[in-house]
Amino acid sequence: MRAVVQTVGRASVTVDGEVVGQITDGLLVLLGVTHEDTPQVAETMARKIHELRILDDERSAADTGAPVLVVSQFTLYGDARKGRRPSWTRAAPAELAEPLVTAVVEALRGRGAKVETGRFRAHMLVESVNTGPRTLLLDL
Repeated sequence: MRAVVQTVGRASVTVDGEVVGQITDGLLVLLGVTHEDTPQVAETMARKIHELRILDDERSAADTGAPVLVVSQFTLYGDARKGRRPSWTRAAPAELAEPLVTAVVEALRGRGAKVETGRFRAHMLVESVNTGPRTLLLDL
């Protein structure tokens, strides 16, 4: 499982002209799933995101109550080392990925996080204002 975590002043996801998720002063998480990922990996990723000391004064979303916007992003497993056309073979198929993205979201909520989401398999317009800027790649 791979996540790009950014601190944001605001972020939103729009699908077909409708805002389906939005936050202010929190974390935007772009989340990719690969074939070997499990519910246990999803739980570990949720804990890592929630407790990551990336906010001001080295605090975490767990410390501050900062909201989290989770957006599924299979392209995080794209491989463009050869040629100009990325390979998506490392990205898990939707049937495997969707339940694991949901597991991360539910594990975050179980930890008390306020979580918004994008919409799986939809063409999403993701807008964000990165603060800091602080961006980390988590690879489990």
